[in-house]
Amino acid sequence: MILTVTLNTALDITYRVRSLRPHASHRVSEVTERPGGKGVNVARVLAALGHEVTVTGFTGGATGRVVQERLAAVPGVVDALVPLSGTTRRTIAVVDERTGDTTQLNEPGPTVTPAEWSAFQEAYEDLLPSASAVALCGSLPPGVPVGAYAGLIRTARSFSVPVLLDTSGEPLRRGVAARPDIIKPNADELAELTGSHDPLRATQDARRRGASAVVASLGPAGLLAATREGRWQATPPASVRGNPTGAGDAVVAGLLSASVEHLPWPDRLARAIALSAATVLTPVAGEFDREAYEELLERVTVSGEVSAA
Repeated sequence: MILTVTLNTALDITYRVRSLRPHASHRVSEVTERPGGKGVNVARVLAALGHEVTVTGFTGGATGRVVQERLAAVPGVVDALVPLSGTTRRTIAVVDERTGDTTQLNEPGPTVTPAEWSAFQEAYEDLLPSASAVALCGSLPPGVPVGAYAGLIRTARSFSVPVLLDTSGEPLRRGVAARPDIIKPNADELAELTGSHDPLRATQDARRRGASAVVASLGPAGLLAATREGRWQATPPASVRGNPTGAGDAVVAGLLSASVEHLPWPDRLARAIALSAATVLTPVAGEFDREAYEELLERVTVSGEVSAA
């Protein structure tokens, strides 16, 4: 079982409009609602790949009930969300059908009390003995300590469970010091962490700070990975237009699924790139175009070198 942690779960709402124009009224052509938050999106992709997944984090209020109802309809995903007194947030994505661009609006999460945080930590520890890997994903809701991910990484390490961390800012900086197995920042998050805008130098620096492997998302340029086994860059075969919401979560799912399958790093990166591009082609986060994924997987370019670093 793969465990995904989403402390700031959400109900993802996507509106499609013919053309998004500021200061204008719009007629929405389609509305979709999905259980969301980065770790939830990761779980849905993992389940579609055939992995058993358990989702934990927080949920509360009427919105939280909708999230859990929708999550129950996802085959292969087990709901282990912890209740809280606040109300789960919503995210709004507005897709411009003319350009393919997406405008994202993210509500703040509910405040987590100390008692609720303690209850989550107990539930998390109970789940770890059955986990083959853990993904810690997304922002921290108000009330959760800024070093929360660092603590969750140390707990997972005490159970010998590998951890992938996908967050930003101070939670990422503190989390890296706890020595996660993989971090997956984008270029801006990596620069903020290390102070370097040279991706190669920054990935190496992030490893020195504690991460065993660093996989940086470089947008259309693909992925850059620095690991103990070597360094690689994976490049998509072509630029893909569509809804980028959830593309980074698909990268996490690709890396994590290939990791528990013990695939070599070039194959992990190729899967992550192909899944990310296939996700852009779908209207909502957490889904991917399987036919496109299988076709793209054969065309991803991975170059690099094996080393003892």
